[in-house]
Amino acid sequence: MSDPIHIVCPQCDAVNRLAPARLADNPVCGKCAQPLFTGRPLDVSSERFARHISRNDIPVLVDFWAEWCGPCKMMAPAYAQAAGRLEPRVRLLKVNTELAQDLSARFAIRSIPTLALFKGGREIARQPGAMDAGNIVAWVQSKL
Repeated sequence: MSDPIHIVCPQCDAVNRLAPARLADNPVCGKCAQPLFTGRPLDVSSERFARHISRNDIPVLVDFWAEWCGPCKMMAPAYAQAAGRLEPRVRLLKVNTELAQDLSARFAIRSIPTLALFKGGREIARQPGAMDAGNIVAWVQSKL
C-alpha cells in the first residue's frame, strides 16, 4: 500500500490525505464535501497560491495571465480544456498578474501568458506564450 498524498481542496483550501489509487475515484473534501477535482482551472490569490503550491503532493501548473492580455484570453479556453485532461494527475491554477503583483515579481514573470510547472513546492519548468490544449498537455507530460 502506498503512502497517502496531500491534495488541497479547490473550494475551502483544506488539505486532504488520500491514497494515490483513489485519485481517479472522484474524491471529495473531508471538510466541505465538495469534489477535490473539478476539471477546470482554479483562480487563486497570492495566499491561496502559496497553500496550493506548498501543500499539494501532485504537480501544479500555473497560468500567469492578465485581463488586458489578448493572447491570455485566447488561451483561456485551451487551458480550461487542458485541465479536464490533466486532472487528477495535475492541479491547474490561474494567477491574475494584475491582482497578484507580488507573485509576478517573485517569479520574475516578464511576459504573459506564462505557464509554470511546480512539483514539491519548486518550479521545475516554464513556458511563455499561448498554446492550444494539446500542446499544453504534451508540454506538461514531457516535463513530468
